[in-house]
Amino acid sequence: MIEIPVHGALTEDAAVVRPDCSLPAAAEYLRDPDVPALVVRDEQDGVAGVVTESDVVAAVAEEGFTRPVGEVMSTPVVTVGPTMSVGLAADRMRKAGIAVLPIVDDGEYHGVVTRGTLAPYVTRSRLDSTWDAEPLRLDRVSEADAEATDPA
Repeated sequence: MIEIPVHGALTEDAAVVRPDCSLPAAAEYLRDPDVPALVVRDEQDGVAGVVTESDVVAAVAEEGFTRPVGEVMSTPVVTVGPTMSVGLAADRMRKAGIAVLPIVDDGEYHGVVTRGTLAPYVTRSRLDSTWDAEPLRLDRVSEADAEATDPA
């Protein structure tokens, strides 16, 4: 399991909106390639939901731009604490079928992690674990053997 704390992989680029934010405004925020999702905060500043580009597209396809994000956001919100390991966070995302996890500590929102921000850590961990495996052995191949197996 990957033991790096998730706060090292967070991005603060998720835009924060209120539940009454319009879908056109949400779509405009999400046009920015650096904004992976919208975090919807309630009146007490708690994380009430998450809105992704897919949520906006589905809502617009159903009813146009008439609904606020509070009606299309994903709930209940799955969150992680800043000290949770990257491996556990990735596992939580996989099990919940989500791509964005808000990081919340003692009710305070810190940012989000996404599949994209976790991928380098997960990949690096898997690569690092292969170094303990038996090394691949490459025997020298003579030119004659190489020519004999060359399909050209």
